[in-house]
Amino acid sequence: MLPGAVVGWDMSAALALGDALGVPPLAMAELLPVIEAVMVAKLNEQMESPNG
Repeated sequence: MLPGAVVGWDMSAALALGDALGVPPLAMAELLPVIEAVMVAKLNEQMESPNG
């Protein structure tokens, strides 16, 4: 945990949400890490910007 920064998602919650939505586990295993990395980077960029 870092003050003022996002370091990652709660993967248990993300996997549970995908399961509840009927997303195949293999698809979640392939896609969630990539999506998480992009979202974390973009959220941190937005928080660092003066307009964030």
